[in-house]
Amino acid sequence: GTTEGGVGVWRGVPYAEQPVGQRRFLAPAPLQPWTGVRDAVEHGPLPPQSKSFVGGGRDDPKVRDEACLTLTVWSPDTSASLPVMVWIPGGAFVFGAGQFQLYNGSRLAVNGNVVVVNITYRIGVFGGFELSDLGDGFDDNLALRDQLAALRWIRENIGAFGGDPDRVTVFGESAGGSSVLALLASPAAEGLFRRAIAQSPALPLIADRETRAKRAHEFLARLGVRADEVKALPQRQLRRAAGRIQLKSATTTPTLAYGLTYGVDLLPEHPLDAARAGRVAKIPLIIGTNSHEASMFAWTKPPMLPTTKASIDAYINRVAPDARERLLAAYLHYPRRRELVAFGSDVMFGAPAWAFADAYSAHAPTHMYRFDHFGFSLRLLGLGATHGSEIVHVQHSYGSFLGRKMHPLGRRLQPPVGRRMQRAWLDFSAKGWETGEIEWSSGQDWPMYDTERRLTRIILSARDKVVSDPDSARRKAWAGLY
Repeated sequence: GTTEGGVGVWRGVPYAEQPVGQRRFLAPAPLQPWTGVRDAVEHGPLPPQSKSFVGGGRDDPKVRDEACLTLTVWSPDTSASLPVMVWIPGGAFVFGAGQFQLYNGSRLAVNGNVVVVNITYRIGVFGGFELSDLGDGFDDNLALRDQLAALRWIRENIGAFGGDPDRVTVFGESAGGSSVLALLASPAAEGLFRRAIAQSPALPLIADRETRAKRAHEFLARLGVRADEVKALPQRQLRRAAGRIQLKSATTTPTLAYGLTYGVDLLPEHPLDAARAGRVAKIPLIIGTNSHEASMFAWTKPPMLPTTKASIDAYINRVAPDARERLLAAYLHYPRRRELVAFGSDVMFGAPAWAFADAYSAHAPTHMYRFDHFGFSLRLLGLGATHGSEIVHVQHSYGSFLGRKMHPLGRRLQPPVGRRMQRAWLDFSAKGWETGEIEWSSGQDWPMYDTERRLTRIILSARDKVVSDPDSARRKAWAGLY
């Protein structure tokens, strides 16, 4: 590795054998050892994906390849035994990688005296598209299996980087947040981490095995080949066929073709059902959403995240026709734009998160938040606290491509919301391991969430506040639909 800004950093570190050739569509195999010294200075390749604005900066890696199972480690002290924070990036299981500058963990490592690890896992047709129903040679939940392989590697090796394998926190956003909740419900993840943070999890990205099986066979029919011929097909042909099914799925169901699968040994139940039954890890959890999650998606109007009157009508007709009156009554000024965005936000993020917090808090310490801050740039664009806008404040990645767009002065003058939010995440991840009680040093305790008061931390520009059940009417309208 190398040293940057007083922090040791190792890039392109393999955590499993690369899933190429006959290992395509199979669970990750344990990494084979090597002799000598291996360079860990340059990033490994991104998983195959289209261009996205998240990784649009000059410093973001551009090379894409299926041999993508690597991670990045930042450590302020390799001789110590520090808490570990493991970042699982999002991107709807279609985009994303731990190498993006938006997710640079150096400031977390320095400011919190923690070891930070960013995972890159398979996405798209190679990791987020379920093909296990095609038979031998196709394993289920490859994205989740990659994450588990990385966590096992961390368990075995992080001590060499100054990390304590018994003080690991997993945190992620969007598909990464969904993965965090899936890991809480997966028996295979037992003992691999002790705390969890789910930022804007999108639980509709997790579907049952029967739904996934239908799409796998539709995929095979589109390709016009036998199952045993799929592995040898060119990347472009596979991605195109899966992409068409993804577009179709967005118009016919609240779930998508890409995502995780429950009803299999690795993930026996949907995480929400597992939480309701108490069949989860029962460790401390932070979970929350942003106040304007769907505002960015409203520009492109995807049908699975309805933000127009027509798409909301179609969604209700598909999912809950009997609840139409109750649902729409919760959005007082419907169909004004603000209410359309709020409805779309609740479909994918708000309602599932409220339901999960209610269920999980009965079994383990839970802290709920709503991120309301947005700066001048997001205000000018009319986006508000849109999906993913909290990441730059958690990571302090103000120098990244998106960080510069959202907070042009952030590199020189970190906004107070960033200092408070990063400190809360670090307090949760790094303190209170001996006593079991989280020690909050941000000047304001963060009370636990329960179904009696539903105390929620509202993260604002100047200061935070704790409110009881801040979205009560909308939460009650969606009750029972997730």
